Amino acid sequence: MPVRSVPGCASIANSVASSAASSATNAEGGKLFAPSAERNLAVLCDLLQQVAPAAGKRALELASGTGQHVVGYAACLPGFFWQPTEADPTRLRSIDAHVAETDLTNIHPAKPLDATAAGWGAATEPQDLIVLSNLLHLISTPEVQCLLCEAAKALSPTGRLVIYGPFSRGGELTSPGDEQFHASLRAHDPAIGYKDDFDVLDWAGDSGLSPVEVIEMPANNLALVFAKSPP
Repeated sequence: MPVRSVPGCASIANSVASSAASSATNAEGGKLFAPSAERNLAVLCDLLQQVAPAAGKRALELASGTGQHVVGYAACLPGFFWQPTEADPTRLRSIDAHVAETDLTNIHPAKPLDATAAGWGAATEPQDLIVLSNLLHLISTPEVQCLLCEAAKALSPTGRLVIYGPFSRGGELTSPGDEQFHASLRAHDPAIGYKDDFDVLDWAGDSGLSPVEVIEMPANNLALVFAKSPP
């Protein structure tokens, strides 16, 4: 399994500390705005252009947040029809408000979905690309395991699941910022915090997913790219 790096733009600062769930602020027209989403959008678009299936059409974003990301994804990958999802009604409205400001025609209306709940994978049309950013450190281990199982069910045979965010590496937190953020998450809720890259790879394998690439990203983040395991 190859490990490589995606270079970041010099203007992209470390977004780890501001990726906590409540960092978005209100803007006009029902939109929410998260500075961290704005900062890492260019890097994520570059990543998806490199790893997305060439023949794909259906793309699902899990935990779409404010909607800033899906607008960028749809613009840089116009061959895909994007389905943004969120569990929070306020964020669903924000996603649709961000989309309404564009002339993009390849984004479906935002759909209510809790990516950590059981059952959604089998109820979803096979997806050629599933994208999740900055969530695993904010949920518990059982929720991560459930999400991976459901994503495996929703992925098409030639599709790709792309997971981006901060991770511990081989059981170690590799920067003072990561140590501080992980500690603050655990202080708020002992069930959450950074997940180890090796653990996530193991859980994905147990869920019917095979690793394709592990990609070093800016700001000490990782992108984990998975395919559906052969029957």
